[in-house]
Order: sequence, then C-alpha cells, then structure tokens
Amino acid sequence: PEVLLPTTIDDLEAVEDWLSERAKKKVHLSVPKRGNKRALLELASRNATIGYKARYSEEVVSHHAAMEILRVELDLATSLHRIECFDISTIQGSDTVGAMVVCENGRMIRSAYRKFKIRGLVKGQQSIHRSSSSGLGSVVGKPDDFSAMHEIVFRRYRRLLEEGGPFPDLIVIDGGKGQLSASYAALEELGLSNLIAVGLVKKKEVLVVRDRPDPITLPSANEALLLLQRIRDEAHRCAVTFHRRTRTARQLRSALDSIPGVGLQRRRTLLTRFGSVAGVRRASREELMTVVGARVADAVLSYFAAAR
Repeated sequence: PEVLLPTTIDDLEAVEDWLSERAKKKVHLSVPKRGNKRALLELASRNATIGYKARYSEEVVSHHAAMEILRVELDLATSLHRIECFDISTIQGSDTVGAMVVCENGRMIRSAYRKFKIRGLVKGQQSIHRSSSSGLGSVVGKPDDFSAMHEIVFRRYRRLLEEGGPFPDLIVIDGGKGQLSASYAALEELGLSNLIAVGLVKKKEVLVVRDRPDPITLPSANEALLLLQRIRDEAHRCAVTFHRRTRTARQLRSALDSIPGVGLQRRRTLLTRFGSVAGVRRASREELMTVVGARVADAVLSYFAAAR
C-alpha cells in the first residue's frame, strides 16, 4: 500500500520500515507534488478541515453545558474555563513519572502539557507523611503514589508562582482521597489552598471533594462526567506514554552498559554520534571504528549479534 503525505518527514525510510513490519507487507510513503495524487491529498485536507470545524462547534456547546453542570455540582461561585489534570504512571515503583494536561474552553491545549520525572523531595517541598489540614485526613498509607502526586502538584504550581501564568479554575486529580489529600498538602505549602481540586476515582467514576463526607456520583451519561473522563483519559495517555519512553530509554542505556569495554564515556560518545542505541545497533564496523576503535567496535557488533 501507498501512504500519501502532504509534506516530507524526518527518517522517512525508517518510518516506512516500521510500518512495513507492522503491516507485514511493504508500505511506501510518498509526497506527491502534482497530479491526481496531489489533488486527492488536497481534497482530503479540505474534508478534514470541514469535519474538524463542525465537530469543534458541537464540542464547544457541549463543553459549556458540562462546565455549568460541574460548577453547580461543586457549588462554585464563578464559571470554569481552565482545567488542569494530573496523573501518575509507574510499574511496581519503577521509573515513576507524572503528567499534567490542560483543557481550556473545551479544547485540549497540548502546548501547555507538562511531564515530570519523579525526583523525591525537591527544594521547598515537605514530606507528606504527616496529617494534612486538607479535610481529608492523613496521606500516609500508599507513599509512592501519594508522594509522587504531591511532588508533581508542588512542582507545577511552584513554577507558576515563580514564572507567572494562568492558574486553573479546577484541578482534577486521577485518584481518590489519598491522592487528593497529597495534592492539597502541596498547595497548602505554596499558599495556594484557595485553588479547587477534586479527585476522579477510576472504575467507580465518582468525584471526591474536600470537606464533603461522601463522593459525588454523576449519571454515566452526564456531560460533566464525560468531560472529566475525557480530560482524565488524556492525562493517563500522556503519563503512560512518557513512562514507556522513560523505561525504554533506561533499558536501552543499560544495554550499552553490558558491552565489554563500553564505560560511561564511550557510551556517551556512541549515543552522541549515533543518536540512540538503535542507531548504534545499525552502525557498520567501519562507522563504529571511527568512534571507539576496532576492539570495542567488534565487541559492540558481537553483543548485538548475540542479542538477535
């Protein structure tokens, strides 16, 4: 099959190889400049633009209705325009990362998304293993997840305080009372306890709110719940994707560590020259020799040959 592209892309041959491997047949990417194929591309672009505008118009109307429902449910005095949502991704405590996404007036603002590698305590941050005044009780009990949420909320709004920028009308936390309490603890440390945060509990799909003994249960087809789920799912997607990339990068770096004769300096040299472990794997003996010499080049080739 042939895939038509409006403009050329970096590493086109590598993308072709990857698509061919996935499709189990040869996939060809082309960028037509004229003729029927170019006209077909332009038609597809016009149709996509029309479809996007129609869908966006419907989504904006639905979004405003959802925001008003949410405002009433949370008993807020002012309208909601900007929502920021946080999620944590980890596997058995390994390579823990976080992500934050932004929805403003019904649109996801990708340029405002942020990703976080969990560092442990950062400057100015207090341990959350204490009672919180958030009205949700102690956050002790699941320290990795709670501490990670505390950290990313703290880092996000400390930076906003330092650099300026719009604060959200509502913060959505992926989780229940523990994650919400950890988030409020971070906000209190920054003097931002006036910000409104809610927890959206997976599976139960209920809202946990500070100072309310019982969660808010919205009907499954409720526009406000559907909006929050869409934002939460986007945060989850970003966090999981970042976690996979982080884990893969660590595993690939450790692969070079296993090669005899490749220490820290040579690993850096190889990655700088070839861009990635995959680039090192594809390199010829002659290319490797120009960077690390014949002996180490042979060791690299032998290692990847054995791995295959």
